Amino acid sequence: MLDSEKRLRIFTGNANPALAEEIARYMGLAIGEAFVGRFNNGETQVTIDESVRGTDVFVVQPTCSPVNDTLMELLIMVDAFRRASARHITAVIPYYGYARQDRKTRGREPISAKLVANLLTTAGVTRVVTMDLHAGQIQGFFDIPVDHLPGVPILAEYFAAKKLEDLVVVSPDLGGVTRARALADRLHAPIAIIEKRRPLPGVAEVMNLIGQVEGRTAVIIDDIVDTAGSLTEGAKALMRFGAKEVYACCTHAVLSNPAVARIEASDITELVVTNTIPLPDEKKSPKIKVLSVAPLLAEAIVRIFGELSVSKLFDD
Repeated sequence: MLDSEKRLRIFTGNANPALAEEIARYMGLAIGEAFVGRFNNGETQVTIDESVRGTDVFVVQPTCSPVNDTLMELLIMVDAFRRASARHITAVIPYYGYARQDRKTRGREPISAKLVANLLTTAGVTRVVTMDLHAGQIQGFFDIPVDHLPGVPILAEYFAAKKLEDLVVVSPDLGGVTRARALADRLHAPIAIIEKRRPLPGVAEVMNLIGQVEGRTAVIIDDIVDTAGSLTEGAKALMRFGAKEVYACCTHAVLSNPAVARIEASDITELVVTNTIPLPDEKKSPKIKVLSVAPLLAEAIVRIFGELSVSKLFDD
């Protein structure tokens, strides 16, 4: 147990309590006592059942589905901690909802990712810890420190242990090349890039492949798998270009319907995800492997509390 337990407290909302419990267990701490529920009229009700005066509070709450509920829980919890005189309030948001609304693509559209950043800061958050933002520039939406943790090291460790031969790491689009390169460097593998276009929103059409996959085991990496349409079409294209097997991985398993059915019917041997978002029973599949980010987040929390470098966690 940490000597400073009385000054470092971990709390959770209802988004992913299992992850928060795992983080606390890794650190030798207990989850802080709080009630997060609903009033009869549907409004969010929060009661902090212990003193947090002068403490460093870490609230573990991915803003995943139902995103508006989980976001409001986080905001109201933060307000409660601020009014209860917590010294610092760090929002640990493994999955940052609204991250894909990071810019205007046509007239009269909001930039919702920026709005969420403003709401968190106004509520009283003094620091944010998050993982694999869909757009890295979201860090700049905040005027408070943001620790942006990569999921690639966790995914790379898993694939390295499998000792797959003739690997090639595949980016599902041109925008994901940096992420694919990071995984490829850790696995000492070449990369390939799927070139695609979107004739309609949510519809991806593979046009070309940059790189060689023939006779190789392909590993597609992305930050988010939502409906899995692009992912499964990409896997089909890789097999058409001669790949002998296709794996896929991502940090955030949103898996909106009909994602699981698509994955089970696809050419993908295994989809490796993390538990930034909880995977309910109806979304579990023999093809889906879940890795835990709890040790990484716990180490980041310890370093933040101890005023140590977080980036050194990822030094090779």
